[in-house]
Amino acid sequence: MSGTPTAVVVAAALIEDGRLLLAQRTRPPELAGRWELPGGKVEPGESEDAALARELREELGVECSIGAALSGDVDLPGGLVLRTYRATLVSGTPAALEHSALRWVDAAMLSTMDLVDADRLWLPELREILLTSPGRS
Repeated sequence: MSGTPTAVVVAAALIEDGRLLLAQRTRPPELAGRWELPGGKVEPGESEDAALARELREELGVECSIGAALSGDVDLPGGLVLRTYRATLVSGTPAALEHSALRWVDAAMLSTMDLVDADRLWLPELREILLTSPGRS
């Protein structure tokens, strides 16, 4: 696939009431049981915002507004790049439609979760967001 542009995978830092939503992977086998920020691949001709909103509808059954990107990108195997955006729940209640479980975590719980390696880059930024988030109890 040399000569083709790098494909982008988008993920959501969906935060509500001082807690971050994590999703537990079911596949591939080497990642099953580990936790991640929900999201997926950007399709050709699709904006990153539109792709993330679509992925959150498909994976969680919710409508979200997509905000600013977090700092930095993560290179993934196969020439993919992972980029994470802030997201705000607009309607619906998240459901594990493509994951084995969902969990809302606060800053303290976040550091105890077995996150996929790709999402670890954002741990300091996510902790800071959670600690300064309105509605945090």
